[in-house]
Formats: sequence, C-alpha cells, structure tokens
Amino acid sequence: MTSRNRVRSCRWKRSWKTSSSKPQAESAFPMAVITYRDALNMALREEMQRDDRVFLMGEEVAVYQGAYKVSKGLLQEFGEMRVVDTPITELGFAGVGVGAAMVGLRPIIEFMTWNFALLAIDQVVNAAAKMLYMSGGQFPMPIVFRGPNGSALQLGAQHSQAWESWLAHIPGLKVVTPATPYDAKGLLKAAIRDDNPVCFLEGEMLYNTKGEVPDDDYVIPLGKAELKREGEHCTLISHGKMVLVALQAADQMAKEGIHCDVVDLRTIRPMDVDTIAASVRKTNRAVVVEEGWEMCGVGAQVVDYVQRYCFDYLDAPVLRVHQADAPMPYAKSLEKAAKPDVPKTIAAIKQVLYID
Repeated sequence: MTSRNRVRSCRWKRSWKTSSSKPQAESAFPMAVITYRDALNMALREEMQRDDRVFLMGEEVAVYQGAYKVSKGLLQEFGEMRVVDTPITELGFAGVGVGAAMVGLRPIIEFMTWNFALLAIDQVVNAAAKMLYMSGGQFPMPIVFRGPNGSALQLGAQHSQAWESWLAHIPGLKVVTPATPYDAKGLLKAAIRDDNPVCFLEGEMLYNTKGEVPDDDYVIPLGKAELKREGEHCTLISHGKMVLVALQAADQMAKEGIHCDVVDLRTIRPMDVDTIAASVRKTNRAVVVEEGWEMCGVGAQVVDYVQRYCFDYLDAPVLRVHQADAPMPYAKSLEKAAKPDVPKTIAAIKQVLYID
C-alpha cells in the first residue's frame, strides 16, 4: 500500500461507523405493490389511453398477450389496430415501426428477447438512430424498441446476452435499463413520450420482482441516475438486474460496518456523469457491477468518466465485476461461475478498500 493510500485508509477506518442508508424516495401518490411485469403493463396502458398515436407491435403481443405477459389485456382494451401481432420477422416489423414513426405515430416494438433483435439491427442502427440527422431534422423518430435483456436460467449462449453496451455505442439512440417496478413504469412512460428512438432493455429475471408503484401518472426523466443506497466507504455503480446484486452486496458489507453508495444508472445513454462523480468524490473508491462482458462494456465507459472527473479523489483503482469473457454456458454450475454475483462484488469492494 502506498503512503497516500495508507493515509486515506486510516481516514476510512475512522469514519466507517458513522454511515447510513438512504431511504427510498417517498411518493405523494398511493402505492400498490406490483410486479415489474405489471408496472410495464401499467405504463403501456396509461400511455395508450393518453395518446391514440401510441401502438404496440411484435410477436405474440396481442392474442397470447406477450411472451412474458407484459401486454396482458391490451388487445381487449385497444383492439387489433393498436396491438398488432406480427410474423417472426424482426427486421420487417422493426422497419414498419420506423416508417410509422416517420409519419407521426408513436410505435412500441416488442422483441421477444433482445437476442432476436440482432435480426433487426439494421433498422435500429441504420434507420431509427440516424433518421433525424440524415433528414436534416425533418423526421423525428418517436419509437421505443423494448424487450427482455440479459441472462435468465440455462437458456444457453444465444439467449443469455446483455446488449446495452452495443446499443449505447450508437449516436442517436437512447438506452434505458430499469431495475425496479417503480423505475420500469416511470422510465417506460418517459421513453414513449420521447421524440428520439429509445432502446428499453428489461431484465429477463426481473419480471416477477415486486415493488411499490404509484397508481397515478409519473415520469422519470431519461438520463438521470438514482442513488439507491447511501454510504461513505465505497461507491457501487450498476444498472438493470445487477442493481439488485449491488444492493445485496451493500447489505452484507453493512453488517461488517462498511457502507456503500449504490448508484443505479437507470439510463446508459445519456449517462448521468454528475451523480457518479458526486458519489465517487465522497467515497474515494468505486466498483462497477455489470451483466455484460468486460471488453468495451458499460463499465469501461464508467471507469473513463471516473478517471476524468474524479482522478484526484481516488484512493484505489476502480474495479469492475462482469460476466466471464466467454459465451454463457448452459451447464448450471458453469453458468453460475460465469455470472457476476454478490460474492464477486464483495470481493471487489474489499479489494478497493485494501482489507482483503
């Protein structure tokens, strides 16, 4: 340990018993406890009721009510002109959505999984993302591409991939990754009202998770992160499903007297650099927890921002917890070994605190 780090380590040891957890934001509206799936359904229903230009299209979204039942009841309420079943043609119906947005409608394109969206990536990247720029501002692109993202349980290499870093690389796209039912509703409503193409990546393992969600209308601005838990010894920066891993790791570390900020990015592009910097300048240490692969991942961008805006505040190198650099194995034991989890996150926290 360098002398500079030893000094700061002593400062950390003196202060670690005084930290506290931040309570969740209170709402003025009555709260019901519902699933992440139902929160998304509520957002879709409210926005379709509010604006008759909004419609939903994709495979099995109408009669079957969605592969994950996110569109449950929407066909019965809004009819087949606004809840549209499509053939298995991702490139085709994504392109129809782009055309609809060009003439003033506000399509929501559901991919059964973002893994299947690879078949439609030309429309997402070459059409939707660039239309406003290439048309000289003549064609806004109010379209949402949404669906489950990341790994579930033993779905194999082709169905267990987190795509946010790929999509966030593209100028013109906004990329959103809600972690909680509250955020899922508020962020999806914001995405539908946005005049730019938004890639909305839902956690495949989050649909049955529950949380408090107001019955009334609210919108969470895109590009604004949230401090999900307050501490002072280390900052955990995460998004999507991995926010729950970061919170569980923070809970366990708190039992040892080590208290962590947990920053939920919520939107990957644009990224809320101010919230990241404010937390790291306070704690002087950071760990990024992400579901994707290491190379060119979201965490690499976060580390870049931290070294640019917090270099003089850092007491240790920023560490990343991520998926193993390999296609996701099918075997349960290997799959578990490949995924980022709470023990790996705790090990990283202890490493940046020089207590391991």
